[in-house]
Amino acid sequence: MSSVHRWRGVSAALLVTAALAASAPAAHAASAKPTERSKQKALAEAERAGLQQKLTALKKDIGKTESAREDAADTLAESEAAISDANRALRDLQQEQADTNSKLTALGTERARLSATVKDQQQQLAQMLRQHYVAGNEDRIKLLLSGDNPNRINRDLQMLSYVSQAQAKLLERLRASLKAVEDNQAATQNAKDELGEIAQEQLQQKNKLEQEKARRAALLAQLSSKLVAQRKEAGNVERDEQRLGGLVTRLNKLIEEQAAAAAAEKRRQEQLAAARAAAKAKAEAEQRALAKARAAEAERQRLARAAAAAAAAKAANTASTGKSGTIKPVPEPAPAPAPARPDPIDADEPKVAATPVPPEPKEVKEPKEAPAKAADIALAPAAPAGAFASLKGQMRAPVSGRVAARFGSKRGDGPAWKGVFIKAPEGAEIHAVAGGRVVFAEWLRGFGNLIIVDHGSQYMSIYGNNQSLLKRPGDVVKAGDAIASVGNSGGNEESGLYFELRLRGAAFDPSGWVKF
Repeated sequence: MSSVHRWRGVSAALLVTAALAASAPAAHAASAKPTERSKQKALAEAERAGLQQKLTALKKDIGKTESAREDAADTLAESEAAISDANRALRDLQQEQADTNSKLTALGTERARLSATVKDQQQQLAQMLRQHYVAGNEDRIKLLLSGDNPNRINRDLQMLSYVSQAQAKLLERLRASLKAVEDNQAATQNAKDELGEIAQEQLQQKNKLEQEKARRAALLAQLSSKLVAQRKEAGNVERDEQRLGGLVTRLNKLIEEQAAAAAAEKRRQEQLAAARAAAKAKAEAEQRALAKARAAEAERQRLARAAAAAAAAKAANTASTGKSGTIKPVPEPAPAPAPARPDPIDADEPKVAATPVPPEPKEVKEPKEAPAKAADIALAPAAPAGAFASLKGQMRAPVSGRVAARFGSKRGDGPAWKGVFIKAPEGAEIHAVAGGRVVFAEWLRGFGNLIIVDHGSQYMSIYGNNQSLLKRPGDVVKAGDAIASVGNSGGNEESGLYFELRLRGAAFDPSGWVKF
């Protein structure tokens, strides 16, 4: 088969490859494999399960210490928690949708660039094939057997080598571009599948949200008179505050335990690192000792060979003197470096046993580094010590609205307010006043959907009566991040936010810290 035919075959194969790459989306659509989004989602849920289990147990423990007296707001708990979950899921899905659309746009741009690259490389290959065809089918064997000027043959062979290298590089680049096109199409198909999943989940969450809102409205209509009566009881307010205080105390204890566990884990990892370093140093010392012993043994053997040669020369000289009576000079062996001991080596001297060489050092197995469990350090403070205190007087209000109740003011016949109540429209975003980590995000009697952020150094900010909780326990937040939306959960009459600041479990006046 001629080289022209071979190149035509290669070109046809490349065109077939390009056609197969173009048809890749159909193959990807046919295979219903899990998307990257579903895998990451399952992994995140698994990591969060341990922390959620601890918080649920803590909440149940608080419930055991109070009376079993029924509260009308408890009837709303399941519905309000479901509304919060549905709203958070919808918000997360909207963000995922925006991110996936951005990813699709970037993939489309990349696909256009790759298509232009492949087209350019195919044109270059086609031009090479045409030039090869026009130049004729002169291969290396024909050149060598042509009988032409050897200099010209050598020059043509060199040129053929350059052409072959250029063709090989072009083919390799074309293969890489086709592979990149295929990967791009797979990523695009995965992103489209993820968008389909997101759309389906959005529809389910919207239906669930509407159902739960209707259910809550019906329950409120049934319980309205009972809720009003229970709100006026001073004992209920006191019990609610005790419940929140007990929760904060237990959370502080849990945070300290987790911080201690994290510190212990850090020390353990440092000890493991020190043990690995010591084992490595020991192995290196053993290797050096082994090398030194081998060098000493080699030197001893060399000296022994030199002594044996000297003894043989001496014996030969003695034998020669005995036969002829004339002492024949025997050439001295080449001088060797002075041995470790100054005494001359005699032929009759007994042989010294070989210096024992230490055995090969055994391979030291490094202790495996066991990573810390995520659930054991999830509540460790995310902010450095002193960061929150340095923000005193500079923090912005968590929500825009009118302050209806301030810290220390009387609450009818009940106890004084331990926080502030800010009236705001339902659904308005609530923002974290400072950076930290969410340590609680659940429904709590008297406060509805409640979220607590730990800011380190035993400072906490508390946000209650929310319609939706947009963050989960363990999430790290920055100042200004949306963490909840305004509502009237927990049986509250008005829509707004109940806000507290606490230090070491005790509430303090936030007015000197936050600009309301």
